[in-house]
Amino acid sequence: MPDWYKYIVYELVRLISYPSLTLGWSMRVVGSRRIPPTGPALLIANHQSFFDPPVIGNSTLRHLSFLARKSLFRNPFFGWLIDALNAVPVDQEGVGKEGIKEILAQLQAGRAVVVFPEGERTYDGRMLPLKPGISLLIKRVKAPIIPIGIAGAFDCWPRTKRLPKAAPLFPRIGAGTLAVWIGEPLEGERYAHMPREQMLNELFAEMQKVQQKAEGLRNR
Repeated sequence: MPDWYKYIVYELVRLISYPSLTLGWSMRVVGSRRIPPTGPALLIANHQSFFDPPVIGNSTLRHLSFLARKSLFRNPFFGWLIDALNAVPVDQEGVGKEGIKEILAQLQAGRAVVVFPEGERTYDGRMLPLKPGISLLIKRVKAPIIPIGIAGAFDCWPRTKRLPKAAPLFPRIGAGTLAVWIGEPLEGERYAHMPREQMLNELFAEMQKVQQKAEGLRNR
């Protein structure tokens, strides 16, 4: 699919999805300018629901790349759509061997890539331990790391539910209100020289920090 074609589809989808998320789920965002406008960037976020990719995608004007299970491309229309939205097919979500290879290729091409280091959606709203694969990725990547906290996505669409629950902006804020807090860029090289356990613990703490800020934002 030509890049110009992807660009147009991405912008059209955002034109529809941004007001939908704002009016239907009261989405609010802080820190959009902390994502570099150009050059490679690794965005790491907590994983609450299927809402996470579109929520992050609508939190910045920059076009982002995501990993997606190959099985999601089997449906002709949905496969075409996520391909146009810069989804990269891998055997499974997360930071396994194939995922690391694809992420590195995207970063080397100067793109901003979204990764969910927990490897799967939370079962109870709390963050899961980070998968060790993220440490292998960071040791090889030379790009700023942007921690992103998502709040409310679990409440409106937990993995146990087939469809999301709306939290409209009017007449009042509901339990499924969505919020995104984008943290200050972290120096990737600093983490690359850490022992694995220290790296995972510190990254978990940074992600937990922005997730808690997102929780505060959605409750304002």
